[in-house]
Amino acid sequence: MKIIFAGTPEAAVPTLDALIKSNHEVVAVLTRPDAPQGRKRILTPSPVAQTALSHNIPVIYANRIDDDVQRSIDSFEPELGVVVAYGALLPQRTLDSVAHGWINLHFSSLPAWRGAAPVQWQVISGARVAGSSVFKLVTELDAGDVLDVQEWPINPDETAGELLSRLSHLGAQQVIAVVDSINSGSAVPIAQSGDSTYARKLGIEDGHLDLNQASTQVYNQYRGVTPEPGAYFFLGEERVKVIDARLGTAEVAPSSIKPSEKKLFLGCSSGTIELITVQPAGKQAMSAMDWFRGLHQEEVRVS
Repeated sequence: MKIIFAGTPEAAVPTLDALIKSNHEVVAVLTRPDAPQGRKRILTPSPVAQTALSHNIPVIYANRIDDDVQRSIDSFEPELGVVVAYGALLPQRTLDSVAHGWINLHFSSLPAWRGAAPVQWQVISGARVAGSSVFKLVTELDAGDVLDVQEWPINPDETAGELLSRLSHLGAQQVIAVVDSINSGSAVPIAQSGDSTYARKLGIEDGHLDLNQASTQVYNQYRGVTPEPGAYFFLGEERVKVIDARLGTAEVAPSSIKPSEKKLFLGCSSGTIELITVQPAGKQAMSAMDWFRGLHQEEVRVS
């Protein structure tokens, strides 16, 4: 089949790669425009755009589907649209313009965790299993009929970033199987059933560790916001980012940081978090113990 692929971030690249290597033809890619990256804010093509250009696949850059973008899509005469984290809504006219419609890879077991950040919220919630679904795209958020659902264990120390990377590769093969089934006419869409939950986009405030919770919950929060938007606590008015951490074993007072046996521990309402790597405001990431030694205190209070 002739496929148009819509996606933007790194998590979408494995599916695009798999489609390029498949028996189907990727006739065009739809992605968000170049965005500023790094400290110098240099305009940089999205990972999906870079992959498409390296394979000489035409790229359509758009934040929204206007008449010109729709004409570009139509000009390639795609038979199926495949979406992975494009980052913008497709209007009904776009969904209707492709013979077999559009399918979407979503990283949850729908209808659980519809929305922008399903992987992060699964980790924050303490889930032990993550899902990935391929479904038919409709205008209602992540509500279309499901073509395939898979579930995968979440490793105890896995961050959201690590889990998303793993799911993006597992999900790519899932998409290929669904595309093949659509091509052969054997695909069976099934309406979603059960209660839905919403995985809203995370903001920087979601990374502020809630030390009024037990250490297991704080650790899930840290894992769920790592690497983005990033976990942190405040030492006075200074924000200190937590780059690497583990569940702790020492006893430390809640909202205190104190070393024990050459390790550094952050106290929660019950239990502790071992701080391994931190990044003080305006500085490079460093060993948590090196950062603490620089404070020249036996114990500090944080919030």
